[in-house]
Amino acid sequence: MTRTGHGFDAHRLVQGRRFVLGGVEIPFERGALGHSDADVLAHALADAVLGAAALGDLGSRFPDSDERWKDADSMLLLERCAAALHASGHRVVNVDATIVVEQPRLAPYVEEMRRNVAQRIGVAVECVSVKAKTSEGMGFTGDGSGVAAYAVASVETDERQ
Repeated sequence: MTRTGHGFDAHRLVQGRRFVLGGVEIPFERGALGHSDADVLAHALADAVLGAAALGDLGSRFPDSDERWKDADSMLLLERCAAALHASGHRVVNVDATIVVEQPRLAPYVEEMRRNVAQRIGVAVECVSVKAKTSEGMGFTGDGSGVAAYAVASVETDERQ
């Protein structure tokens, strides 16, 4: 059986924070504000993977009220979510994500993001799509105050089930 999950995440961009997407630190004067490293791509993908198997969401597994996750590497959290998916008898078929931010331009970093995600969720890089878009100056992503990511994951029930 094939199942689909959807994920979304958004964070405010502020001075004094690293800007991390898909485990790639991107040079920029601002970074995403959050309890962890605020990697919106990893967060949206984690929610999509968990959602496909009805395993809850990132916040319930790694709550921001728990100091253990302060400044956590979100790619490690994604890896743990993928491990939970596998333990539940499912496997990731593919993931597709869109990052929405006006600046900086992300094209030079997309392939590294794809490789990082593929490694963490245990699929071939050809099964990972990452796209970068702007919102043409509209809304919090367009005015430069935030970054958002949307993700979809397709998973199949493990044949052992």
